[in-house]
Amino acid sequence: MSQKEQIFKEIFQANSKKIYRLCFGYTNDEDSANDLMQETFLKVWQNLDKFRNQAMISTWIYRIAVNTCLTYLKTEKRQAKDELTPNIIENKAEETSEKQEQIKTLYNCIAQLEENERLLITLVMDEVPYPEIAEISGISEGNLRVKIHRIKHKLTELFNKHERL
Repeated sequence: MSQKEQIFKEIFQANSKKIYRLCFGYTNDEDSANDLMQETFLKVWQNLDKFRNQAMISTWIYRIAVNTCLTYLKTEKRQAKDELTPNIIENKAEETSEKQEQIKTLYNCIAQLEENERLLITLVMDEVPYPEIAEISGISEGNLRVKIHRIKHKLTELFNKHERL
């Protein structure tokens, strides 16, 4: 295994789950999210030699993933909120636990947010540090905190409204 292959393998193992969740946040479809994750890492592989360590590698990969997802949404001429499937979380058992229902509801609510709001809240859910989110999104850290507070408030309202139905 070459050094590049070894580095790529480590990068993939460290970032693939987060990138999948980010792509899923945009598409709400497991197959599309997998395709977009693979496309993202193909671009990472192709451009690995060009990475200059000016940003954290995870930040660089997030940017590639976001651009890949946005391109997908534009070329497919569809918004993720139109792509909702009734069972976001596959339900193998007959009974769905309350927690699974709440997670499903949360993803439904996230899908109703605007694209940039979905990106920010997905990064927060992935526990990406605020300075890194600010760098990925191009928003100042102070402004970012305000935006995230508003997104959380909006999500809470959507979630509560959904729970009352």
